[in-house]
Amino acid sequence: MNKNKTALITGATSGIGKATAYEFAKHRIQLVICGRRLDRLKTIKDELESLTKVHILNFDVRKKSEVEKAIKSLPDNFKNIDILINNAGNAHGFDPIQTGNIDDWDAMIDINVKGLLYVSKAVIPNMVERQSGHIINIGSSAGKEVYPKGNVYCASKHAVIAITDSMRLDLNPFGIKVASINPGLVETEFSQVRFKGDQNANTVYKGFKALQAEDIADIIYFVISRPTHVNIADLLVFPTAQANNTTVKKNI
Repeated sequence: MNKNKTALITGATSGIGKATAYEFAKHRIQLVICGRRLDRLKTIKDELESLTKVHILNFDVRKKSEVEKAIKSLPDNFKNIDILINNAGNAHGFDPIQTGNIDDWDAMIDINVKGLLYVSKAVIPNMVERQSGHIINIGSSAGKEVYPKGNVYCASKHAVIAITDSMRLDLNPFGIKVASINPGLVETEFSQVRFKGDQNANTVYKGFKALQAEDIADIIYFVISRPTHVNIADLLVFPTAQANNTTVKKNI
């Protein structure tokens, strides 16, 4: 049922976005892969073109003009986006609010919130016109429950859930599905970015089996492959070792 569909994935150069591109390609879904690292996009395209058609969009979701220009540049055979995976996101710093770095705050809000909005605004009108589409916003368990030193990151992911719920209301008259998938601890480049090379980056996932990017990609495919009348609107997923954002069973 998905072989003739086109999916646009942001943040496709690593982690969940990259794993989702590979999962979708296995099911012959045509891909628009987006990211800032052109060399990685080209590598992924080369690896997946034997399975499906792949188009690259090289832009920064934080820059509204780049987003608009990129989406408008899509060739005719890629213009109708059936599935939008708003995956691009980041976390910077792990400081209490009183010593937080404002540049870190800006980066998280610009990518996690504004970037998601810019891409959605560029893609949704076509879905509305066709009265068809499926949007999945990748949130986080941090959007469900705050934790110490999570402050602005948690706020940005709470915003993702609020935007998702509002999208679902606004787009309901047009038959467009909207969902949020909210993972707990996933072992990707995430910790390296957040801790900026600090030794903590190497200990985040020690002593337990964290979720892998492929686990989330598998869930995303399950969500988009449900029958037309089924919309999995909101999904929270933890590794077995994790009970909430502050409780993780570690064997160390």
